[in-house]
Amino acid sequence: MTGVPASAAGGSSGARGAPGSAAEEPAGVAVSGAQGATRPARGGKLAAAAVNQASVWNVANLLTMLRLLLVPGFVALMLADGGYDPAWRSLAWAAFAIAMITDLFDGHLARTYDLVTDFGKIADPIADKAIMGAALICLSALDDLPWWVTVVILGRELGITLLRFLVIRYGVIPASRGGKLKTLTQGVAVGMYVLALTGWLATLRFWVMAAAVVLTVVTGLDYVRQAIVLRRRGMAERTAALEESEA
Repeated sequence: MTGVPASAAGGSSGARGAPGSAAEEPAGVAVSGAQGATRPARGGKLAAAAVNQASVWNVANLLTMLRLLLVPGFVALMLADGGYDPAWRSLAWAAFAIAMITDLFDGHLARTYDLVTDFGKIADPIADKAIMGAALICLSALDDLPWWVTVVILGRELGITLLRFLVIRYGVIPASRGGKLKTLTQGVAVGMYVLALTGWLATLRFWVMAAAVVLTVVTGLDYVRQAIVLRRRGMAERTAALEESEA
């Protein structure tokens, strides 16, 4: 999950001029005029803007789309043959695992190779919530997981997402180490519940899920604290700026 928040990344090299010209300078690079002054190359700004726009059809976004497509497939596999067949549950686990793994890679690829797009910013968190929500709801519908666990986890995820939007005018709440640990623990716990485990593994998954619920609540409260601090700081800075402008 994937699928966290940045502007569209810039390209690493500029476009080149028309072939056969006297001097093929990269677009946007200043060239010397007759008097020694510098002037921007014609069309430099337009070319730079084109370079700075990463294509929607890049590998990071394709991985995000794959996660979205895996959601209905996961649900179908999870509920196949009444939802209790170990073979179908194993296939459902494979789909869930692929979704979790691609969540780790798409964000990293987007930031590393300047592939961040507006589509990715919106679709990535939707894909994360969709696959996790589908898994939790299916598990609770099959009586494998108490409904209150599903409500706590999904309520926290949706609540924090809404909170981020409410305070975005004051700044961005960064992802914390606790939040990343929470995501990892949730993925492992839900994955263990998707599999038809018995014996000591079934006991182990109970405790892993318990740890995931604790981390979910604790990190959620920490995000609320950060949001309150960020809002107060932002309001104080705005008030100070207003008073300075009126002075």
